[in-house]
Amino acid sequence: MKIKKHLVAALAAAFTFTAQADEGMWLLQLLKQQNSIDLMKKQGLKLEADDIYNPNGVSLKDAVGIFGGGCTGEIISPEGLILTNHHCGYASIQQHSSVEHDYLTDGFWAMSRAEELPTPGLKFRFVHRIVDITDLVNAKIKAGEVDETHAMTRPFLNKLAKEELEKSDLKGKPGIEPLALPFYAGNKYYLIYYKVYSDIRMVAAPPSSIGKFGGETDNWMWPRHTGDFSIFRIYADKNGKPAEYSADNVPLKTPKYLSISIKGLDEGDYAMIMGFPGSTERYLTQSEVKQMMIASNQAMIDMRTVYLDVLKKHMAESDKIRIQYANKFAGSSNYWKNSIGMNKAIVDNNVLGTKAEQEKKFAEFAVGKAEYEGVVGKIDAIVEKVTPIMRQYMYIAEGLQRTIEFGCPPAVMDKLKEAVETKNDSLLEAAKKQLEKSFNDIYNKDYDKEVDRAIAKAMLPALADALTPEELPSFYQTIREKYKGDYNAYVDDLFDNSILSNRESLDKFLKKPSVKTIERDPATHYSRTKIAKLNEVAKQLSEAGEGIDLLHKAYVRGLNEMKLPVPSYPDANFTIRLTYGNVKSYNPKDGVHYKFFTTTEGILEKEDPENPEFVVPAKLKELIQKKDFGRYAMADGTMPVCFLTTNDITGGNSGSPVIDGEGNLIGCAFDGNWESLSGDINFDNNLQRCIALDIRYMLFILDKLGGCQHLINEMNIVE
Repeated sequence: MKIKKHLVAALAAAFTFTAQADEGMWLLQLLKQQNSIDLMKKQGLKLEADDIYNPNGVSLKDAVGIFGGGCTGEIISPEGLILTNHHCGYASIQQHSSVEHDYLTDGFWAMSRAEELPTPGLKFRFVHRIVDITDLVNAKIKAGEVDETHAMTRPFLNKLAKEELEKSDLKGKPGIEPLALPFYAGNKYYLIYYKVYSDIRMVAAPPSSIGKFGGETDNWMWPRHTGDFSIFRIYADKNGKPAEYSADNVPLKTPKYLSISIKGLDEGDYAMIMGFPGSTERYLTQSEVKQMMIASNQAMIDMRTVYLDVLKKHMAESDKIRIQYANKFAGSSNYWKNSIGMNKAIVDNNVLGTKAEQEKKFAEFAVGKAEYEGVVGKIDAIVEKVTPIMRQYMYIAEGLQRTIEFGCPPAVMDKLKEAVETKNDSLLEAAKKQLEKSFNDIYNKDYDKEVDRAIAKAMLPALADALTPEELPSFYQTIREKYKGDYNAYVDDLFDNSILSNRESLDKFLKKPSVKTIERDPATHYSRTKIAKLNEVAKQLSEAGEGIDLLHKAYVRGLNEMKLPVPSYPDANFTIRLTYGNVKSYNPKDGVHYKFFTTTEGILEKEDPENPEFVVPAKLKELIQKKDFGRYAMADGTMPVCFLTTNDITGGNSGSPVIDGEGNLIGCAFDGNWESLSGDINFDNNLQRCIALDIRYMLFILDKLGGCQHLINEMNIVE
């Protein structure tokens, strides 16, 4: 199917003044076509479109990139200094931490370039170029080279991206990686070339008592007093090219970096955020929202509650385990609480009612339009078939795949079995090496077997309570028959009597591998049946959901057309976006008003020495009590910590720069408010708020607590 001319008009239409200024994760490459700069200027922007995104020159987008695998970071000095969130840098901080050097607890401050820590595996990606390939994809569909559904898939788009790179002037350039993606549910396609730097070094991180102040209690909540920042640096070869770590590498001379404003904020001030929002689902039908609640979110809530309870207990008992599991706990708990809040907000904010009203208007619009009539009903029919299957899949994935780490990889064991049976020495040696790698992957520095054992003993019965016996992997039948339903006995046998139970068992097997040992191995049986069930259910999901992608493509096209002349933005897909709005307070419920900023006074009010989430470092407490804030304080002498804006963000925006109307950095986005947790599905202009770290608090901590004046001297501070 060709892309319709009226869709092109919808994607490039001008704003009317009835458009919600705060809603929208806008594509930089469409800012001019959609005339959004005019509305942004009415909100307070002083820049031109080319200052924000210039495909032929340097612009703000060149100071923003992907930090790691799921966050945003911004360049804040001409020497490649990266600012991001503490929770974005948390895995790296944990990676460098040990009981002897506990940077999670104590913080880390590099006092010279020589002290900046190389961080293997960490990368930073800049957007180098964006190319519209919609016509190319549609031409391939028309020519029969690919069908409409397959054109949206990763295998096809990855292949296309590689082919286009080979034909471009970027072929052979170091660090260039292409990524082709569908937008607007497959109605548009873009190819994004990234420039990837892989020598990233840790420079500064406050102690977790600052960077995670408030812990899980305050997560997704306002008022907030969290100093959620960490600082890294990009290194390159002597010519400024991306390169793997080398002692000879030098700090990257960045073509664009953000100046930092400490002028202060007022209610109503313009604020925009550039970053990489991960995923939204604003175009879901009412039935799909219900599906998300009962199949996806509830599975995450139920299974992760069990998992996190086990981790909490063991982390509280040992500093070693606390450090080992800090990042796993943080990553799991974040979206556990998000799912709880989202399900609540969907009800509280009447999202289902809003979706029903949208579908009613769409049905009226679709009358007489063959491509749109009945689309929602067809989606609903597929959702009804898919929901119970998706629920089963999500519970198994959350209960087993994403929690219990121990097991024997069945594909490797099958190779070993084949090698032994056929007496194939080369295959045997290759399989042995793979098994050795699997052992090392499990028993890495962040793994504790007894913690994993405790997780398994809690998770297996919890999953059995959530699903029917027929929905469970077949190893549950083994538990019932061989172990008389005793989960503890089964888990102990699994962990104690497997080929991968310990180094001695592995060496014994590798010395004399046998088919009999493989067939009797409890961990191999567990892993094989778990994966088999997941694959079986995944196949059922695929079959039951057949056709829904094309229905969504039509539905999104119709919704965009229905909104004309107001343009639409595509769902987030971890590509660079711009959102704009204002600094603003809000009223979450009757009689309650939240002002737009917090101060260090709130840190002392929340202090609780008995609660690790609310411990205040002695030095910070002293600085607050003495009001030793230097030039970073507000006019009345108080020290700001966090502030609120109306910007439209989601996961992936963590670490994104909050930028004022003149293009200066004023904050670092790190969270959303509790009342807005249905925002990935439906934006609420009255309640949705972005929570950002005030840049003045970051500078204050860096200077007064970290003693890093040398880093501040790198930055351009606007007073």
